[in-house]
Amino acid sequence: MLARTDLLSLEQYAEQRESFRQQVLEHKKNRKLPFGDHILLVFEDRMTIQYQIQEMLRVERVFEPAAIQEELDAYNPLIPDGDNFKGTLFIQYPDENERRIRLQELRGVEDQVWLQVGDHDRCMPIADEDIERENDDKTSSVHFLRYQMSGEEISALKQGAGLTAGVSHAAYPVDGVTVPTAILGALVADLH
Repeated sequence: MLARTDLLSLEQYAEQRESFRQQVLEHKKNRKLPFGDHILLVFEDRMTIQYQIQEMLRVERVFEPAAIQEELDAYNPLIPDGDNFKGTLFIQYPDENERRIRLQELRGVEDQVWLQVGDHDRCMPIADEDIERENDDKTSSVHFLRYQMSGEEISALKQGAGLTAGVSHAAYPVDGVTVPTAILGALVADLH
């Protein structure tokens, strides 16, 4: 969890923003898992969420303690707890008309982006625990996912088991993507 003492003031952040941004961009290279050309899962951690909070405070010019705490309360749940992975799922279609159609076709996709540790059962995400992001007509282009790992899965990952991922939605099927070693290493480091 991040606290107010972990954050830089607006002035400090302005001075350090570019170097911190470069550090985060480099860090995120090992946290991005694409599923084809249009779905991207970014695994979050303390650093990625700190960057997100600092950017929100900067853009909104927030410096009041209560407002800073609101941002912390909103984003802290996106930091992994040591027995799970948390990620932001992006559905990306640059063309607005295609995006509108695809978001209708992809209703429910956020519940069908799976991970699988070795030969264990597929781990399905718990999506959008904060608010519902889809309606009767379409899904959102951004979702927040939590993958709760069992003790056996955590143990297997720490002992070198592989991780595969996929999407089981009929409108966007992706099967058996092997999670690259660098991403797997970053995720295992998130586990206690």
